[in-house]
Amino acid sequence: MHILSKDQVTTPFDSGKGEVVFELLGRNFPSTTENHSVAYVVIAPGKSSRLHLHPVAEESYYILRGEAQIRVGDEECALTPGQVVLIPPGKVHQIENQSNGPLEFLAICIPAWEPGNSDYLVGKRG
Repeated sequence: MHILSKDQVTTPFDSGKGEVVFELLGRNFPSTTENHSVAYVVIAPGKSSRLHLHPVAEESYYILRGEAQIRVGDEECALTPGQVVLIPPGKVHQIENQSNGPLEFLAICIPAWEPGNSDYLVGKRG
């Protein structure tokens, strides 16, 4: 059985831009998953994720704390705790913290996320 809390993740991914990702389940653990991954994501006030897409993975964000502005393709909307957003494969997306405190959410990917399944875009809107 694999049980892990955010505080037990010893090597979270820090984007260096105010986003820290704690992968809880995925393909990079002694107890790996094949079909899905779960990450706990924290974004500092006024910061955002990098603009990116996943060519293969379908992703969902479930907001736990804070207020966010999400963009998926050409659509934008606000998100608050208790809301979930679906991000289809191949859709450019970015989430920004609109709160005074940290934005915290779960990111679930199917199939399980791995480093080669993210394309980061610079200076593009799509």
